[in-house]
Amino acid sequence: MEYKDTLLMPKTAFPMRGNLPNKEPERQAEWEENHLYEKSLERTKGRPQFILHDGPPYANGDLHIGHALNKILKDFIIRYKSMSGYYAPYVPGWDTHGLPIETALTKKKKINRKELSIAEFRKLCEEYALKQLDNQREQFKTLGIRGDWNNPYITLTKEYEAAQVIVFGEMAKKGYIYKGLKPVYWSPSSESALAEAEIEYQDKRSPSIYVAFEVIDGKGLLDEGNKLIIWTTTPWTIPANLGISIHPELEYVVVAVNEEKYVIAHALLEAVAEVLEWKDYQVEKTFRGEQAEHILTKHPFYDRSSLVMLGDHVTTDAGTGCVHTAPGHGEDDFYVSKRYGIDVLCPVDEKGVFTDEAPGFTGLFYDKANKVITEKLEEAGALLKLQFITHSYPHDWRTKKPTIFRATSQWFASIKDFRQTILEEIKNVQWYPQWGETRLYNMVRDREDWCISRQRTWGVPIPVFYGEDRTPIITDETIHHVSELFKQHGSNIWFEWEAKDLLPEGFTSEHSPNGIFTKELDIMDVWFDSGSSHEAVLVGREDHYRPADIYLEGSDQYRGWFNSSLSTSVAVTGKSPYKAVISHGFALDGDGRKMSKSLGNVIQPAKVQKQLGADILRLWVSSVDYQADVRISDHILKQISEAYRKIRNTIRFMLANLSDFKPSTDRIPYEELEEVDQYMLHRLKKLVADVRESYDNYEFSPIFHQIHNFCAVDLSSFYLDFAKDILYIEAADNKRRRSIQTGYYEVLTAIVKLLTPIIPHTAEEVWEYIPEAEAEWVQLTDMPDPKAMKSWDDVAKNWDRFMLIRDDVLKALEEARNEKVIGKSLEAKLTIVPKDTQTQNMLQAMKHLHQYLIVSEVNVVEESDDTKQYTYVDVQVEKHPGEKCERCWVASNTVGDDDEHPTLCSRCAAVVKQHKSM
Repeated sequence: MEYKDTLLMPKTAFPMRGNLPNKEPERQAEWEENHLYEKSLERTKGRPQFILHDGPPYANGDLHIGHALNKILKDFIIRYKSMSGYYAPYVPGWDTHGLPIETALTKKKKINRKELSIAEFRKLCEEYALKQLDNQREQFKTLGIRGDWNNPYITLTKEYEAAQVIVFGEMAKKGYIYKGLKPVYWSPSSESALAEAEIEYQDKRSPSIYVAFEVIDGKGLLDEGNKLIIWTTTPWTIPANLGISIHPELEYVVVAVNEEKYVIAHALLEAVAEVLEWKDYQVEKTFRGEQAEHILTKHPFYDRSSLVMLGDHVTTDAGTGCVHTAPGHGEDDFYVSKRYGIDVLCPVDEKGVFTDEAPGFTGLFYDKANKVITEKLEEAGALLKLQFITHSYPHDWRTKKPTIFRATSQWFASIKDFRQTILEEIKNVQWYPQWGETRLYNMVRDREDWCISRQRTWGVPIPVFYGEDRTPIITDETIHHVSELFKQHGSNIWFEWEAKDLLPEGFTSEHSPNGIFTKELDIMDVWFDSGSSHEAVLVGREDHYRPADIYLEGSDQYRGWFNSSLSTSVAVTGKSPYKAVISHGFALDGDGRKMSKSLGNVIQPAKVQKQLGADILRLWVSSVDYQADVRISDHILKQISEAYRKIRNTIRFMLANLSDFKPSTDRIPYEELEEVDQYMLHRLKKLVADVRESYDNYEFSPIFHQIHNFCAVDLSSFYLDFAKDILYIEAADNKRRRSIQTGYYEVLTAIVKLLTPIIPHTAEEVWEYIPEAEAEWVQLTDMPDPKAMKSWDDVAKNWDRFMLIRDDVLKALEEARNEKVIGKSLEAKLTIVPKDTQTQNMLQAMKHLHQYLIVSEVNVVEESDDTKQYTYVDVQVEKHPGEKCERCWVASNTVGDDDEHPTLCSRCAAVVKQHKSM
């Protein structure tokens, strides 16, 4: 007879290869068709709620790897929470207003805005944004992200805009909204004001100039003809100069050099002398800054004076200690000039071009004017030094072009009025990582008022009316009326209707005795849009609440969404909109470089999915320390694929050995399990506890390593390996065999559940093959509970010690192989001498020791002269003298004892006879 036919070899239809790129779309369609997101909510209804509030990605372009990282992390959390005792709805969102969409229409779509009304152009913007949103939504779904995709929140919807107007109105009601003229970040390339969150710093090469301002009225302190030296890297602002700021408490000196007398801060004398190449100079006079207040100097090339003012913003970090002051082009300049009654002069228009207020430079672009103005200074004899420096300079984060400070009339949110409350709320939030608290705290502490108005078209209008005397009108009545109009018609009506039609019927105001009103045409900063989501979504949706449990975004959102959400929420409610904030780093290439098309190092999620599958991308996300910058490359993804294969094949082996196992009839009661199976379930309990703790702490890389190590070490290298001699060889209903199968079933079920949030496509595929699975879908089950799992602590102590002894034996076997004593380990006969009584008693009491060590025979003795010394035991490895059994391949002295089956050992002969009789 063919003895191989009597073996119980593994059988499973579960494929070795995942074929993920082809199978995942089918599985996603199946999930959608069966409404699994809705079923997960229905299953968990009545449980404690958990709200992760989605930060809205911008609706423009295909997804990049940062999008994938962000959404997959969120999906880990939502899926885990729904499997661990929570009702966890997930509503994805999109940010749909702003300049990039306007630019896409005018540049990519070649739309001529001048041929369209504002309302018509806005309609095109909306259509474009929604098309981009649909594209991104489908791409997110292919990553296996589960959520309410049919009902996302979108910043351009009527309901959302209506809620945003309420937030604006509440802030205005509390006195936090005002209109004022002061310098703000201005982007000539966007022709709009910018908020701090829209600024990024890049290196820029700029002219560095030292300029002399001649004293015309020294107020008895300085002589006429003395010259104050200023230093600036923006020569184009010299036409707007109206003064010089000095620090009241600094010491200043009059320095005689080259028949001139210059004034600078004493602390900067050596540095300035070196730059200006002063060989011989003499300090003639010393005075405190406060003594020079109100001194007048002459503008280098205009017929006007520049006033010397006192300002605490002056430092000795660089320059001369005498600060060029142009109130139209600097915040400090603005405030110090205001104290001295000096009006703003801003001779640069919205495109960055000089106006008639800068005679001699009209029509010049500010950056081009640098050279012309420098030449003018040299011609006037005021230029002392010109050199070029490369320094960090603010740029518009969308156009990537330099910004300027420009005084304009803008709407502001007065952060300083409730800054202390924000700072207190920051301390009440849980931060992951912890440094996030310090980062946002410092940003808010140093933050000036938030410029919330934009001179653009595509956005939510600022709901303000003006009376005939140009007084802004913002009342509860107007706010709620506009909010209701937006909820009913959308915000486009602001640009389609007259002001009188947007006001409540019969509305009157002392500021418009004739009943004539106009409306504000600026729109709100897009950060005000997304920052209002706590009102529009957390309050606006039935199954949500404020504050949310978690906000999770990239680390750039400390200056963005984390910041704007906190500011608007504290302004309106006095409380933070979130209980905890998690931030993740940026995705870099394998060498730690930023991804760019020019470097050719961009990894596209769609390409990874097409080549490897979404589960590989998700497994990569779980493998990295996401709170820092993360690396991804083809090589890294190849390593992740290998780890995936290891996990998959481990699972496949267990499935294959459960082909004849029915839990309802074949499961062995826990107390009757073999010790080794009790030990492995004890190890499983520890794995479950560790993995659950990592999930609870939002730490996913430990989960990846814990499960991978469990599969590779506990299972593949031990539990699955030695068990073949029982699973394949013994009779089907052998108790030891059923004990191992019970262990496999428990391990398999638990591991699949633990992996479900990370690789849901694979987990669901495995679940289909698990016999008598508890539910149709694994994602509609609960996580294994370590508290409910049996613990065999006493058993574990012995078996932990055995695993150390096993390491000694494996070393001995490896050495014996190298010395050609044996080939395969089943050829070996071992003699083991324990080094202590405890080990000796344990080994002598352990049945089937040869099977656990995968050798043919083991003898435990008190002493032997032929053993080699190892850490815990001494070991002798010999070639077993018995013949190899044809069926189990174990060397045994009983081979040949059975006349009917002379090539089998006594164990196999008995099993074969039993098989034959069935």
